[in-house]
Amino acid sequence: MAEKSRELRITDAFVAVADTLIDEYDMIDLLDTLVGTCAEILDVDAGGLLLVDADGELQVLASTSEQADFVEVMQLNAGQGPCVECFTTGVPVSIGDIAESSDQWPEFRDAALAQGFRAVHATPLRLRGRILGAMNLFSTQVGVLNDQDIAVAQALADVATIGILQERSIRESHIVTSQLHRALESRVLIEQAKGVLAALGDIDMEQAFRALRGYARNNRISLRAVALGVTDRSLLPEFSALVARDRTGGRVV
Repeated sequence: MAEKSRELRITDAFVAVADTLIDEYDMIDLLDTLVGTCAEILDVDAGGLLLVDADGELQVLASTSEQADFVEVMQLNAGQGPCVECFTTGVPVSIGDIAESSDQWPEFRDAALAQGFRAVHATPLRLRGRILGAMNLFSTQVGVLNDQDIAVAQALADVATIGILQERSIRESHIVTSQLHRALESRVLIEQAKGVLAALGDIDMEQAFRALRGYARNNRISLRAVALGVTDRSLLPEFSALVARDRTGGRVV
């Protein structure tokens, strides 16, 4: 029964990612769904995703926690780490014990350990030889993912990559550029909205993000639209009860 339950969770994961692949889909929703779903079904503690922008530079576009976000930013600042290596080579990278890893990526090692992470697996977002980015899955326990979990992570990443590079985007590269630019703008908007909610409810940034994501999912609207509503204050009344519940231990998702 446990194995059947896992199979159903994996099936639901593919459905969740595929559901974002609609006309005029929001890339931030797609990437957030990808990392969040992978972290949940593969029983890891956090996830982050780097995507290359129009100038060929990697950017952090999704993460499941502030800790994962910090580690991803540290990788970019250092220009090295498993996710950067995965993007560069197009090959998955697994580190079962970060503390015992070599000095190949000292900045990443120190940042990851400081945030409580002990193991990491990086999966490329690739299609037909083109690599768009990489996804990191972090664990607070030592150990590598098994082969089945690695295959699931890669398959979900492949589905998301196909969504980014739809046929029209492959034919018209400027559409990809526009989507990536919009995704970067969305990222900034979401960070601003998290700050507004954190200040409003005296909560931390992770609680603020859970409130944003929970509202978006419950009302079936994009994270970008919710973040915009928070930053322009039009949705702030809707969040008063949500942030109060999270601050007192209630769930908002």
